[in-house]
Amino acid sequence: MKKKIVYTDEPLGDMEVITDFLPAPAELAFREAGVKVTLALSKSSVDFFKSEASKHQTQYQRMIRRLLDSYVQAQGTIALNAKGRERKRASA
Repeated sequence: MKKKIVYTDEPLGDMEVITDFLPAPAELAFREAGVKVTLALSKSSVDFFKSEASKHQTQYQRMIRRLLDSYVQAQGTIALNAKGRERKRASA
């Protein structure tokens, strides 16, 4: 990092302006309301998540929560697609 950067006054070439795709800070700070539940899991499942969480320096409960959220999101997409197909059949 001791090497000095030399700037030149050359054309930059074709540039393209892109739309802002980053979420607003308020969206980043948003935290979805949680509901506490009691859930019995197998020891092997908990051991797996604890092991993976320690490898990635995170909490195992957070990993399980994200896994469940991903599942729900995927199932919601599947359900919406199925409803769309049902409507097409009914109108045909």
